[in-house]
Amino acid sequence: MNGKAFQIEKQDNVAIALSELQPGLVNIIGAQCKELEISMRISEGHKFALYDIKAGTAIIKYGVCIGVATRDIVAGTWVHLDCMKSLFDERSSHLDAVTGKPKDIKYE
Repeated sequence: MNGKAFQIEKQDNVAIALSELQPGLVNIIGAQCKELEISMRISEGHKFALYDIKAGTAIIKYGVCIGVATRDIVAGTWVHLDCMKSLFDERSSHLDAVTGKPKDIKYE
């Protein structure tokens, strides 16, 4: 077993990595206990898809919509600003998904 992740609410379509996860089988605890094969490294605290999520579909975390998928997301892959748009922070779509640095400002 690769590690553990947590699904907060039963209707959530994402889970949160409880530690850095490597590709392989992950134990999902919380609202629904299950195992899922992830296909990429997921950093601790980051979201990944529990199911295939089609573009335009709501990203559900905490039982509420936190954003919308901007492209199809495959189950077991990282859910981040490159594949979703936040509904809470308009500015987040201009931030680098890894570093958090603004991509719409040029520093000279």
